Amino acid sequence: MSDEARIDKWLWAARVFKTRSIAVDAIKNGRVTIDGVNVKPSRMVKAGETVCVRKPPVTYSYKILKPIEQRVGAKLLPEIYENVTTADQYELLEMNRISGFVDRARGTGRPTKKERRALDEFIQFSED
Repeated sequence: MSDEARIDKWLWAARVFKTRSIAVDAIKNGRVTIDGVNVKPSRMVKAGETVCVRKPPVTYSYKILKPIEQRVGAKLLPEIYENVTTADQYELLEMNRISGFVDRARGTGRPTKKERRALDEFIQFSED
């Protein structure tokens, strides 16, 4: 067992990203930082470092407990990292989920009658 692991392999093995190529893309696009510094996919990580992963609208923070490169079962994740994401990030996620009907996703079609009424009520309320 090594005491270091590549950040792209660790993110995949710790189930932060579904595939390693998605992890590499996130790192290359600057959405992953270690102790506040942008990194490359080949960066080696050690236990005790803090990894921040930006998945808009939330920035998740993980403290590495064990650097691994082999994917493990979901039940073993508490041994791999500690989630140190602040509560305000989760509030941001909840607020985004609640207000999701205002910004309709592309391709979801027209709003239903109920959604349209809720949207009109929201717009009218915000103008007052």
